Amino acid sequence: MESFSLILAIVVVTALAFDFTNGFHDTANAMATTISTGALKPKIAVAMSAALNLVGAFLSVEVANTISKGLVDETGIRPEVIFAALVGAILWNLVTWLVGLPSSSSHALMGGLIGAAVASAGFGAVHGDVLVTKVLLPAVAAPVVAGVASMVATRFSYGIGGKAEGEATRKGYRAGQIASAGLVSLAHGTNDAQKTMGVITLALIAGGAIAPGSNPPTWVILSAGLAIALGTYIGGWRIIRTMGTGLTELEPRQGFAAQTSAATAILASSHLGFSLSTTHVVSGSVMGAGLGRKGGVVRWSTATRMAVAWVLTLPAAALVGAGAESVTDLGDWGTAVVAVFLVAASAGIWKLSRRQVVDHTNVVDESVEPAGVVTTAIAAVTPPPAGTIGEDLTATIPAPATAGPTPEAVPPAATV
Repeated sequence: MESFSLILAIVVVTALAFDFTNGFHDTANAMATTISTGALKPKIAVAMSAALNLVGAFLSVEVANTISKGLVDETGIRPEVIFAALVGAILWNLVTWLVGLPSSSSHALMGGLIGAAVASAGFGAVHGDVLVTKVLLPAVAAPVVAGVASMVATRFSYGIGGKAEGEATRKGYRAGQIASAGLVSLAHGTNDAQKTMGVITLALIAGGAIAPGSNPPTWVILSAGLAIALGTYIGGWRIIRTMGTGLTELEPRQGFAAQTSAATAILASSHLGFSLSTTHVVSGSVMGAGLGRKGGVVRWSTATRMAVAWVLTLPAAALVGAGAESVTDLGDWGTAVVAVFLVAASAGIWKLSRRQVVDHTNVVDESVEPAGVVTTAIAAVTPPPAGTIGEDLTATIPAPATAGPTPEAVPPAATV
């Protein structure tokens, strides 16, 4: 067992706390569409996702190595720097969870790490080539690729099965959606759980507990997998609501297409060591599936808020991480101040969330997210289904004129 100092123990505990927030923040990535289409009950969905996240954590360490060996210069990093980075990442996760926005936990972590490293050792502590090739470029390309793939898959699905609308078909797509949701959960474990492994490994190297260049120890893999699995089981119901019903309305075959496309992109990125945002990928897939169905619409007001959160994640977490590092640099009492601030801020955010509780009982409340301007305009010009007339609508059809000598001879108008 590695030798631990007090600050190193604090960093490990804080990293696992971040992993927990990552779990409930990203539950929506795997299970939002499955819940919204009714393929699985909410509690069953999050339990399944938690178990597969834990399994996925053991399948690869490539992403963990990107964090621990590639993003920042590990030789100039102190454990306090990593603690400050985690503070920035946790607070950003909690703020976006409070408002129900599916932002990137991965980018929050990397933003906090970059900000704290720069505040501690200057810009030279960040490896810019790794940041661009394995973080920024995948952040832009992956959701676009997944979205296009999802849109094509959705259109193909409706094209080959457009006339197959029976109960057997719907059950088949629900079964496929459950399988693809499980694949997304497994992929999430191979990517997101490893980021915490990488951070803990980096802290162990910085604290002299293990040699530079080491892979994550087994106990780090196990603890990170358990933390993200527990967070996933708690369920980030606010973000599940946004992703499942607030962005677009999905049918089972759309959910299947979206989740399969997302899982493929995430697994490929994990294999290549890209520290990918699973939130970006799944959001892109959901929007692609919404646009892939004829008559389907995307709530662009929600998508715009998500895009703003995506853009702000890295710099916002970096600023908080840099500020926290400046305080921890003052000594042990500075580290204690930052720790107290983190606990107090987290408790305050949780208390605010209790004003309007979202849980498994109301997560599929479609009335919460109003339709945007574009959606409203499309709905306004869409004709109603044939043969339906509103209950309050009546049409007055005048009877044909007669040649009678007096108006009294004309029969009354007919009302339909």
